Order: sequence, then structure tokens, then C-alpha cells
Amino acid sequence: MARGNERRAIYRGDRDREMFLATVGEMVERFGVRVMAYCLMPNHYHLVLATPRGNLSAAAGWLQLTYTTRFNGWHRRSGHLFQGRFKAQLVEADEYGRWLVEYAHLNPVRSRRQGAPLAAERMTELDGYEWSSHRDYAGLREKPAAWLALDWLAYWGAERAVAQAAYRAEIARWFEQGKESPWDRLRGGLVLGGEQLWAKVRGQLTGKAGLDEARWTLAQSAEQLQARVRELVAGEADARVVIWARVKVGGERPSAVARDCGYKEPSGVNKLMQRLEQESRRNPDLAQRLTTLKAAVSHAAT
Repeated sequence: MARGNERRAIYRGDRDREMFLATVGEMVERFGVRVMAYCLMPNHYHLVLATPRGNLSAAAGWLQLTYTTRFNGWHRRSGHLFQGRFKAQLVEADEYGRWLVEYAHLNPVRSRRQGAPLAAERMTELDGYEWSSHRDYAGLREKPAAWLALDWLAYWGAERAVAQAAYRAEIARWFEQGKESPWDRLRGGLVLGGEQLWAKVRGQLTGKAGLDEARWTLAQSAEQLQARVRELVAGEADARVVIWARVKVGGERPSAVARDCGYKEPSGVNKLMQRLEQESRRNPDLAQRLTTLKAAVSHAAT
């Protein structure tokens, strides 16, 4: 997936969405990747890809550069469209592919509260959403794109009609009872899979100095830091200190913490942190608690 620069829109209308999907089709032809599912959102996109040639960086890099060039030419603008490089995770298809496809397709109607049931009235909205492969999996589109691989429908059933009905029933359950996000099972910021795959990936990354390996190693270190901070504040009674520690010490994004803690906007988290730090200048006990948290994390990292 990748977001627009400064979280701005990467599509200004349906023509841009059609142009992006046409470019995805060209990527499939040029690089031999397989698109198992997709979902376009106003300021970001999701692609579930299989890469038989092991060329993800080349394919996704070409996609973003080519679409940016076309978007800029059509809208007479210049400069970056995407917020840096794409973000990718390795997925063990047999264990998580079905779950991931459902989760990706639900992006247009997802609740802000993680794991909460989705609003029942939005089911019709999802079925009418043209810019994902949901309608293809559900059997609601007459003719899927030629470049879309629907092999994973077999996870819901051996025959297409049976699989499509089972897929629709599984999607309906998200509206009835909600489900856990698959990303809650992510290992090291990189792998959505079992212990065997995770051990294999760690072994392959060890000692390699490429840019991808460096990024993934940093992501793993960041995840470990965040887990350590959450562990340290598990018994903290002051919710403000918990929020401050997760963002300031653990490096979590204010937007993610805002969602977890019930804030509508990340600005609420930022304002809370500012007020807490101001208070700590007048309150030695509070200042000491914040300093102790920082020191505990620094000590664990050495």
C-alpha cells in the first residue's frame, strides 16, 4: 500500500481511478506479478500481490512512478504524488490470504473502532463500491478486469458460485459481530504468517545490507520498542501518561494512538501531550515519572 504525499488525494475523480487500474494492468503484463485483490481509497491504495519473479520493488516502483507521471501530466502539476516508497508485508496465503482479502475489501466502510461490527446500513454501500475487487469476489460484477487473478476464491469454495456465496456470507459476519484485524498478528512489522515462515525470513535478512533489508530490520526494531513501551505503561493509571509514552517514547503515530484511545482526530492526542509536558514543568513528581519511563526504555535498548 502507499499513501498520497501529506495524506492528500491520489485520485481527483473516476478518470484517475480508471487510469490507475489501467496502469496496474500494464504492471501485470510487464512484470509478471499477479493481483489477487485491490482496493482504491481517496488518498491511498491497497494491492494484494503475488510475485513469481521476486520483483516486488521493481513492479511497485514502476507502478507509482508511471501513475505519478500520468497524473501530473493530466492535471498539469509537478512533484511527488505518493508519500515516499510503498509499504509491503509478506503474507502466508493459506493461513491469512482469505482474512486479508476480506479486510482489504472492507476499507471503504470500516469503523474507526478496531474490531467493532460495521454499520449494517453500509453493506449496500460496499456492494456498490466500484473501486475494489469486492464485487468480483462477490459475483456482483459482470466482467472482472482481465488482469485480476481470482484463484483465491477457492479459499471460500471449490466451485465459483459456491465460493462467491460463502464469501458474501463471511463479509456479512463483519457487519454482524466484527472481527480482529489481521495486522494485529503481524510479526516484526513484516510477516503475516506462521513461525516457520517468520524464522525463514529472519534468517534471510540476517547479514544482508540492501535497502529493503535495512528498512525491514528498522521496522522490526521499532515494533519491539513499541511493545516494550506498552509493557512499561500497562499498569499506569493516568491515561495521559500512557498516550504520551506511546507517542513520545515508543514512536507510534498520533493517528494510530488516537484511534485506539477514542479520539476523532490526531490533533487531540497532540494537544494532550503538550498540556501534559507543560504540567510536568510545574509538577516534579510527574516530570520524574516521564523521565523514568524514558530511562527504562533507553536501558532496555542497550
